[in-house]
Amino acid sequence: MSANVVHDAENHRYEIFMDDERVGLMDYSLRPGEIHLVHTEVDPAHQGKNLAAILLRESLADIRARGMEKVVPVCSYTVRYMEKHPDTQDLLLNPIEDAIAQCRWPGKN
Repeated sequence: MSANVVHDAENHRYEIFMDDERVGLMDYSLRPGEIHLVHTEVDPAHQGKNLAAILLRESLADIRARGMEKVVPVCSYTVRYMEKHPDTQDLLLNPIEDAIAQCRWPGKN
């Protein structure tokens, strides 16, 4: 089985499929010149397969290729992904440290 990421612009989301089954998604909202990545999820039956990372990698590649918006990561997974992948940080509207500061990490005050 191979993973395929599809941009569903009408519903403001990127979806990841394994064959014909949607196994995850990332919702976003738009503001002028900005794309806010607000929620990422993978079906529990498919977790542990690196699908969320593939979804983010391909989504950010598409956002880069379009070159129309700066990224505002709201989803904690997205913040963490972009923190671990500095090569994506040029897409950010603000420094990654701002996103980290605004994100509530589980177990942190």
